[in-house]
Amino acid sequence: MKIALIVVALLLVLGMGACSKYVGVRNDLVTQREAVTASWSTVDVALQRRADLIPNLVETVKGFAAHETEVFKNIGDARAALGGARTPSEKIAANDQLSGALSRLLMISENYPQLRSNENFLRLQDELAGTENRIAIERRKYNETLQGYNTAIQLFPNNIVAGLSGFSRNDAYFKTEPGARTAPKVGF
Repeated sequence: MKIALIVVALLLVLGMGACSKYVGVRNDLVTQREAVTASWSTVDVALQRRADLIPNLVETVKGFAAHETEVFKNIGDARAALGGARTPSEKIAANDQLSGALSRLLMISENYPQLRSNENFLRLQDELAGTENRIAIERRKYNETLQGYNTAIQLFPNNIVAGLSGFSRNDAYFKTEPGARTAPKVGF
């Protein structure tokens, strides 16, 4: 009889320990998932700031280079895609499209010396450069947070708790564009 009570008590202690571990791991995973969401929100705010600056920059450039309609159309399309994107993966793809269109707009400015000396254009370009730096920092932080979450749900015993609790891998990383790894050729 005493042995049966000891066995039951031991099983209860082990069960409580396992439940405690399950709850602790699940809470850690929830915290990490929310950190990913918060980190994405910070990136999203920086992307929105850039999207809000672009119309002013486009209007300034239009005053000097009205015939560059294709570039203006590409920027408008890219902004619309960013505004219509709902998931982080869609926003990342739309952001890449907007980055390409914006770089073409800034290249146009090199063809117009009077535009480069325009005070409003220089201010907007400077604000845009600062925003691009913030976006780069927030992208890096987001990728690190996402990597931490993805690693946590794959570690034992977290992977068991993650599977039972419905946590899944999130692959919405910011990646470099394929051409970004190639060094530009400079000729004199």
